[in-house]
Amino acid sequence: MSESRRSRYFDPLPALWPILIASALLLMAFGAVAWLNGASAGRFPVALGLAALGGILFRWFAALIREGRSGLYSDQVEGSIRGGMAWFIGSEVVVFATLIAALFYERFIAVPGLTSGDTHRLLWPAFTGRWPASGPLIEGSFVAMKPWEIPTLNTAVLLSSGVAITFANIALNRGHRGRLIVLVLTTILLGMLFLRMQASEYYHAYTVLNLTLATGVYGATFFVLTGLHGLHVAIGTVFMIVMLARILRGDFTVVHHSGFQAATWYWHFVGVVWLIVFIVVYCI
Repeated sequence: MSESRRSRYFDPLPALWPILIASALLLMAFGAVAWLNGASAGRFPVALGLAALGGILFRWFAALIREGRSGLYSDQVEGSIRGGMAWFIGSEVVVFATLIAALFYERFIAVPGLTSGDTHRLLWPAFTGRWPASGPLIEGSFVAMKPWEIPTLNTAVLLSSGVAITFANIALNRGHRGRLIVLVLTTILLGMLFLRMQASEYYHAYTVLNLTLATGVYGATFFVLTGLHGLHVAIGTVFMIVMLARILRGDFTVVHHSGFQAATWYWHFVGVVWLIVFIVVYCI
């Protein structure tokens, strides 16, 4: 690729990808609302929307990869891609910060507030408000999730994957292709192991601990926070699989590898968020 071509800023043509993705998400939302409210037919729009979302994302990212391989992205465009990834990760930080703030509000303000005043005396005199709590109207007992065994092992697994992807980035910058492939593959396998152990933890919670999404405020916050993070690990694992395929195809060079750099940032974000979730959900 000539230097003059490399210096030109690529202005992509208008595309329908964002509108199509929004439509798929809207279809999934309608189906999920219906499903959660007892309409079993709602699972079909959810499945259809999820399949459409996967197909649209595949086509969109394939188009982006073709543009990059054809030399249309200048250094300025690659800088814009890195900046866009940084903004995206920033928005994800806001999402998790909001959920963690909601957890602290429920634990230290809302639940203790139900144990005082006339409302407590007249409606829920037996509610003690100790955390973890289900709620004053939730019947049945449950066992809170402990930090040992699977959660601790998962923390070690995800932190180890962060180390692996860091060394993979170093290997790419030094042109060590074989080492890069091994380290990215290691990251993928560790991500899959994390998801496998989290699924085992959920099964144990539902079948042994009686801890479900319907177990009041504690169950809801536990599954929403850990489940949303697990979804991000799954997305990151797919991201890494795509990166491995592109590495095997020879898409990245020592100088131009903004896609791999974006994947590295995302994986480090997933690891840092898990460390915070592990502390606030399991340990505090």
